[in-house]
Amino acid sequence: MSNTQTRTYDVVVIGGGAAGLSGALALGRARRSVLVIDAGSPRNAPASHMHNYLGREGTPPAELLAIGRNEVAGYGVEVEEGEAVSAERLADGDGFRVVRADGTAVTARRLLVTTGLTDELPAVPGLAEHWGEGVLHCPYCHGWEVRDAAIGIIAVTPMAVHQALMWRQWSADVTLFLHDAYEPTEEEYEELAARGIAVVDGEVTGLEASGGRVTGVVLAGGRVVPRDAVVVQPRFTARSGVLEGLGLRPVPLEAGGHTLGTYIAADPAGATEVPGVWVAGNVASLMDQVIVAAAAGLKAGAAINGDLIADDTRRAVEARRAPFSARAEREVCEKVTGDRRHGLDRHALEGTR
Repeated sequence: MSNTQTRTYDVVVIGGGAAGLSGALALGRARRSVLVIDAGSPRNAPASHMHNYLGREGTPPAELLAIGRNEVAGYGVEVEEGEAVSAERLADGDGFRVVRADGTAVTARRLLVTTGLTDELPAVPGLAEHWGEGVLHCPYCHGWEVRDAAIGIIAVTPMAVHQALMWRQWSADVTLFLHDAYEPTEEEYEELAARGIAVVDGEVTGLEASGGRVTGVVLAGGRVVPRDAVVVQPRFTARSGVLEGLGLRPVPLEAGGHTLGTYIAADPAGATEVPGVWVAGNVASLMDQVIVAAAAGLKAGAAINGDLIADDTRRAVEARRAPFSARAEREVCEKVTGDRRHGLDRHALEGTR
């Protein structure tokens, strides 16, 4: 650990999920020195399997991460468990310092933040306990697994009617629980009726379960409506605390006049408004599934390498124009070309001068 406290990497990746590991893979293959700091709390940990990842359909999330870690290690990428709690630009403006919860720190020329998001669930007893199994939100992630089941949609936002109409694609038995949160318009009531979606008034006070499985929705007054699965819209909150020291603040994502969550704004390649800092995955795009997050990590990794190439070239030109000295040339080799990564023998190089 001691050598990583002072060593400067080309890139430090904060977050070791699909986006982070994918970005690290691209950078490792580009012969960059990379450290991945992973807090070990992936968003999809409650799910037993992930879906829509071509070639990995049905793979347990933890298995994908284990495969990814093994792959990046093959290209010299280091992965360490731990939580990055802050990041700041170095005093000379050339790079960043990342501090971990244990007090240790590393520095990097560039940062890729892929910390994901937190699903904040409504305060209904039972939702959190069954989240990712009997309590769902994304039909593309879980719809097939509950096809033809009795599905209940708990309305917490004006998006509830849209949710009900979507889930109707996977089952003919869909019930919308208004939960005293939203009153559909006449047009929406007509759409629901046309699709055979039942509507139940009244506050939802909890879930009924048996053998660890959801069996019903409990209403105020004690009435239980049998359901095999429940759908609810969480609030998606970007895990962006590590970026606050750099002046990056999350912005709201709105749909239909309702705030769905917060995210860190970035360009299509993941570059933020802070030079040298990129983001990828759910911290920047709340709706991305695993395969999309991985693609975003790859795109960000390639963009970061391109930025470093430009920086390396600028440094090399400056060194070429400067008065010659063996010391200056050695520093260029170490800082720009990277003797360790390119197979050069530093001691042999010194002996030629």
